[in-house]
Amino acid sequence: MRALREVAADAVTRAMRATLPPELRSADPLVRRSDHADFQSNVSLSLAKRAGRKPRELAEQLAGALDGGIGVELSGPGFLNLTVTDETLWRQVAARLADDRLGVGSPELGRRTVIDYSGPNIAKEMHVGHLRTTIIGDALARLLDHLGAVVIRQNHLGDWGTQFGMLIEYLDTHPEARWRAADLAEGEAATTSALDALYKLARAEFDADPEFADRARQRVVALQAGDEATLASWHELVAESQKAFQAIYDYLGVLLTAEDSAGESSYNRYLDEVAVEVERAGVAQDSDGALCVFFDDVTGPDGDPVPLIVRKSDGGYGYATTDLATIRYRIQELKASRILYVVDTRQALHFRMVFDTARRMGWLTDDVSAEHIGFGTVLGPDGKPFKTRSGGTVRLVELLDSAVERARVEIETKPHTLAPDELGTVARQAGIGAVKYADLSTSRIKDYVFDPVRMVSFYGNTGVYLQYAHTRIRSILRKLPPGTSDTVVGDGPVLPAERALALLNDEYAATLADVAATLEPHRLCGYLFSLAKAFTEFYESCPVLNAESDAVRANRVALCRLTGTTLGQGLGLLGIETPDRM
Repeated sequence: MRALREVAADAVTRAMRATLPPELRSADPLVRRSDHADFQSNVSLSLAKRAGRKPRELAEQLAGALDGGIGVELSGPGFLNLTVTDETLWRQVAARLADDRLGVGSPELGRRTVIDYSGPNIAKEMHVGHLRTTIIGDALARLLDHLGAVVIRQNHLGDWGTQFGMLIEYLDTHPEARWRAADLAEGEAATTSALDALYKLARAEFDADPEFADRARQRVVALQAGDEATLASWHELVAESQKAFQAIYDYLGVLLTAEDSAGESSYNRYLDEVAVEVERAGVAQDSDGALCVFFDDVTGPDGDPVPLIVRKSDGGYGYATTDLATIRYRIQELKASRILYVVDTRQALHFRMVFDTARRMGWLTDDVSAEHIGFGTVLGPDGKPFKTRSGGTVRLVELLDSAVERARVEIETKPHTLAPDELGTVARQAGIGAVKYADLSTSRIKDYVFDPVRMVSFYGNTGVYLQYAHTRIRSILRKLPPGTSDTVVGDGPVLPAERALALLNDEYAATLADVAATLEPHRLCGYLFSLAKAFTEFYESCPVLNAESDAVRANRVALCRLTGTTLGQGLGLLGIETPDRM
């Protein structure tokens, strides 16, 4: 469905073709939203000199040639202030409301897109460091899928390495400490708490007992060699950790499942051949026994080159090799045309080197894009990286619980008719939604402060404010007399608040396309906040239930339905639930 801005731009383009010399007819009509009209074009000022005319004179000629249901007034030195007719505006509202997709197209249709996000470590608890990657990755996956992309979610679990030898050896040495699901009354989320505690005990013994440390190293060798007993213990750790991760994902309302897991272990069988391949291609070279890739513009503080180490001097492999194997697999086996790595900004140099190496190898071609979707840090109320009072890492479930509890308190302070069980559901929806919106409404490259009190406020740019706007619309629609029409009539003048709301609804599709291109979810958040504010202004100045006529009420009901559906769908693409009542 064509947006009204495009309709206005087409009208200006046709006028340009009728009045300008051939070499200027294909110029951008420069139509933008305006505070002085629906849209404004400054194309006359842009082209006047090349056309050999004064800007005002050229603007007058363009205005005289305009058609297509677009009204025009001249302003200043030659601006074209463009206004769509009332009939055109209402026709657009009706068309979007009649379309299940609200006029949104499929600009990403068929584009195979791999999104790498979340990536917790097996046998360790999810913490605040996993919050942003999980929320941003889930929102991008939802949105790109909605726009037609073939989205392949990849949860790159940390499920391999020396720590597993240490943990497995400890569990075998201390059978009385072996984890059992039945022993944990707190539920699945407690699984990784128990494993995390066992890991700390194993680490302490590893550091204190050289014999234990030697046995742990031998366990790593056994694990890599495929020893059945060691692998069985490892599989148990992975399976139980994934149960705990899934409990967090379900609580957080993200779409990751066990089927999306692709841990580091998945690529072990490719590491040798990747090393051989990059060496044979001359992309990597020997450096003091290690196989390294060097870059002309990557140096350390001392000026010495900083390499990407493909194979260590002892013959072992690190995560750089795994990432090379991963990107090769995603291109060659998953047939990805776009790969997104939702990882914090501190890994920018690492991914730059991985991508550069993949290009040198010919894996990453002009037909495939690989992008690092960096993001900033979650800060505590003191403006510093979030830590516990003892300086430890904050558990993710504790953060989420704090937001949900704060939302419950906030809702209870307002008049409501929610039953206790319904209050619990709405508090969870509001609290989790508040966490997501606080994250996504901030430009992802910036840090942001995790403040549950501010997050769950019913006022200002918060997720709860948007959810409440949605519930207000649902409440209005519930109160309509039976048989009330929402069929747009389109008669009568359009009030300013009606026009503003209709025009904002018309920008929805363009906003989604913009987010898909820039991979910046805060643009959708900003749009939805503007839409909610416009609805508030509309509601205060344009009675719906007590409209002056059936025709006016039908038009306003249609605007309410369209706005409510747009808010609900837009929040859903951010992974935020929209309760019907609050």
